Amino acid sequence: MNKIIAIANQKGGVGKTTTAVNLAASLAATKRRVLLIDLDPQGNATTAAGIKNKESFSLYHHYFEEKEINQCIYKTNDNYDVIPGGEDLVALEAHIRTEPKKGFIEESLSGLKYDFVIIDTPPALNSLTVEALISSVGTLVPLQCEYYSLEGISSLLNTITSLGNRGLSSNKVVGIIRTMVDMRNNLAKSVSDDLEKHFPDLLFNTLIPRNVKLAEAPSHGLSGTKYMPESLGAKAYIALTGEFLRRIEGA
Repeated sequence: MNKIIAIANQKGGVGKTTTAVNLAASLAATKRRVLLIDLDPQGNATTAAGIKNKESFSLYHHYFEEKEINQCIYKTNDNYDVIPGGEDLVALEAHIRTEPKKGFIEESLSGLKYDFVIIDTPPALNSLTVEALISSVGTLVPLQCEYYSLEGISSLLNTITSLGNRGLSSNKVVGIIRTMVDMRNNLAKSVSDDLEKHFPDLLFNTLIPRNVKLAEAPSHGLSGTKYMPESLGAKAYIALTGEFLRRIEGA
């Protein structure tokens, strides 16, 4: 059964794509079968996977051009598979906004066999993000330790709760991930303390630091864990993956 996990935060620049790519790579390193879906029209997760957007099929082509879902899946150097994203997803978002088809992602994947499907959502609470939330059994929320980040998280959590209350989804928040952390920064420490106070059961213990190697890795078409496994950023994502597995599998 495909265990679908959305990586979501309507605020951009919080390490969402970095988390999606490195989590997918770290899960694949444990011999689990992993599919990463790039649902962001920016296609950054596709670039990080070493796939050229303009030469690949996305969910847009599956939905509008009736491409088989297997035609949209590509292998990566990190041993996970990917369904690319790209600008065509803007048209898909507009279409499902006007003609909703709830759960079409889950339906599209029903014939596939993966241990985990990771969805990198757009930095907005738009139709694509809501579709990802509906299709997922759990959500991970990357959060940069800044004041404005706290303001957006309530809206996302309320959306997930609302979808459940309306019987549209069984999605539960798996956890909140503190990203790009620099505890020498007083604001970062203050926001981190606030998160520990307000979300003690959701917060992951692992802190993802600001790290140059994580930032460099996508230009090489690799995850940080593959590009420079000894870097602090890579080690943090490996630790986070272990924590994630213990939380979601009880391992």
